[in-house]
Amino acid sequence: MATYISLVRLRDRNINNVQELATVWGELKVETEEFDATLEDTYAILGDYDFVVVFDAAGRDEAFRVALAMERHGLDMQTMEAIPTEDFADLVTDI
Repeated sequence: MATYISLVRLRDRNINNVQELATVWGELKVETEEFDATLEDTYAILGDYDFVVVFDAAGRDEAFRVALAMERHGLDMQTMEAIPTEDFADLVTDI
């Protein structure tokens, strides 16, 4: 499983209350599991983006499906694959 991080903006989605937002995250959790992925964490953040979503997926295809599911819920996002720093350090020392 690879880890992916998405920076999320609430695009045209009109969230009226915290319960509605919790419903969206609950639906996304179920959908990600259907795509052989796991929604690990979500964080509300300050700045250019509204949320950070961390999920694990079996591969890029599954990560792409999760990203599309989030888009269907009105979330505009940028998704990146995350590599643990220990693994990255191993890659660098091999060069």
